[in-house]
Formats: sequence, structure tokens, C-alpha cells
Amino acid sequence: MSGATSGLAYFDAATVERLVPMGRAVTVLEEALRAGLDPEATPRRPIVDLPAGQLLLMPAATRSYAGVKAVTIAPGNATRGLPRIQGTYLLFDGETLAPLAAMDGIALTSLRTPAVSALAVRHLAEPDARRLVVFGSGPQAYGHVLALREVRPVRDVTVVARDPGRAEALAARCRDLGLTARALPAGQPEAGTAEQSAAVAEAVAAADLIACCTTARHPLFPGKLARDGVTVVAVGSHEPDARELDGDLVARATVVVESRASALEEAGDVIVPIRQGTITSHHLAGNLADLIAGRVGAGPGPRVFKSTGMAWEDLVVAAAAYEART
Repeated sequence: MSGATSGLAYFDAATVERLVPMGRAVTVLEEALRAGLDPEATPRRPIVDLPAGQLLLMPAATRSYAGVKAVTIAPGNATRGLPRIQGTYLLFDGETLAPLAAMDGIALTSLRTPAVSALAVRHLAEPDARRLVVFGSGPQAYGHVLALREVRPVRDVTVVARDPGRAEALAARCRDLGLTARALPAGQPEAGTAEQSAAVAEAVAAADLIACCTTARHPLFPGKLARDGVTVVAVGSHEPDARELDGDLVARATVVVESRASALEEAGDVIVPIRQGTITSHHLAGNLADLIAGRVGAGPGPRVFKSTGMAWEDLVVAAAAYEART
């Protein structure tokens, strides 16, 4: 942690990761929900279209703290060698609204997104889930490997990504963790065909856990491949016209979302099947608070957790980092 020139404490990425390890992030998120935090009460986030991409403002408050994350998404940054997503978090005292700290916003996102997925998996997935398929090769893909290992005995990882070099690099990082891991080439989801090699189809069909962590706008694999009992988390999109899962999978699954309101506004994975008449909004089994409280029971088919990212999650983890400071 280093001080900013204004005197406001600044937590860089390494500090956030040190103060709130992945397992701790999962715990504080569950504790917040059990204490009565209502995801449905989280303010909606404004999404502003910019010439270079988007600006997202994510405010939230509890009795003790308030905070806001300002995030930019610049698709063209990949060709510049710069991060696609960047951002900063500001934490305030809940009573006086005095600023307490600024934090690396992307470190928070990289931590809380897989932690939220792991929390859902803790309550949805089969206890002996060992085989994980990860679509994507970026920070969220690796973060999900780390997070899901916290809640299930993951032993085998298959990385599916369009860039063979990045896919193999992630598989190598998984092997460094002592896991069995391999890399496979993705199909072409942007064409809407979700065509894959036989090896990818076999991996999906055998998976206990599937984590979709991509920027794809069309389904990544045919939903019919997913077996009954598999748990699928989809975190890549927050737009109503983009999705990683097809309607077949969603229709067969017990579907849990962070909040109904945010899912029905931002989650293309459920909005598109509703629009097409494949499901209705009543198909959503519940939100994350319902799941934690035991008000959602997994059915006989697949289990799906759809995440778009919510401001309360950033606030809970940011507060945990602030309280753990030395």
C-alpha cells in the first residue's frame, strides 16, 4: 500500500491481493449475504458509450461503507498492448461519507468476479466435482481456476481458447499448481455456430464444472453437450445481446443469477432465450441470496450461474481489504 499525493490511502493490485486472498473473498461475500444484504437493492450501474468504448459507474452502500468503481472498457486496447478493462475504486465511510481509500479497480474485479462464481459453485455443484473446462485464457479464466479450487476438489483442467499460445500458457500455469491441464483450440462462436473439435465436445460432455470467461457474443458450445449435474458459470458478458450459453442449456438448467433485476436488464444469456420464447422470466430459480439461504434447490438437469458483476460485490471486498490493512 502506498500513499497518493493527496494523502488518500491507495491500495495497489498487490496490496488488494495480499489483504484479501481468494478464499477470504468468497467468505466475506457469503457473510454479507447471510447478514441480510439484498442484491436486488443495489443501484443500477450507468453504462455510458464512449468513442473508444464504454464507461461504467458502479455505486453501492451498506451501513458501514459506501463506494463506487469507475471502469472503462476499450476493445481497441488489445492492439495497443494495453488492458481492455481499466478502473479505480473509491471507498467512503458509510456514516460521514468521508473518503477512506482508493484502490486498483481491476484488482477488485479480478478478485470478486471469480469469488462470486465460487460462492455459487459452493452451493450448486456436486461435492466431488473434479473436472473443470475453462473457456478463455485471460485473467478471469485463471482467477476462476484459483477460485473454484477453493470450493471443490478440482484436479483436471481443460483450457479452450482461440489463441493457442495463450491457451497453452494458461494450461502451463495450471500445471504449475499441480493440476492436470491441457489446451484445446476454440471454435468460432462469433459465427453463431459453436462448432468445436471432437476433443472440446468430449471435454464439455465430461465436465463437472464449466467456466465461461470470454468476450464472445454468441454461444461457446452446443448446450446439448452439457450433462445433467454439471455446473456452468458464465461471467463474460454484461450486455443484453451478448451471451456465452445457448437457449437449450439455459432451458434445461436450474438458473441462478446475482439479482433478477440486473439479469433481466443486462444478461443476454437469459434475455435472449426470453426474447426468443425459449424460457420466461419465471424460469430463473432465484438470486444469489436465495441460493445462499437454501431457497433454491438444484433440479435434475444442469445448474447455471449467470454473473454480470454487481457493485455490492466490489464494496464488500474493498471493505474487507480496508479493514485488513496494517
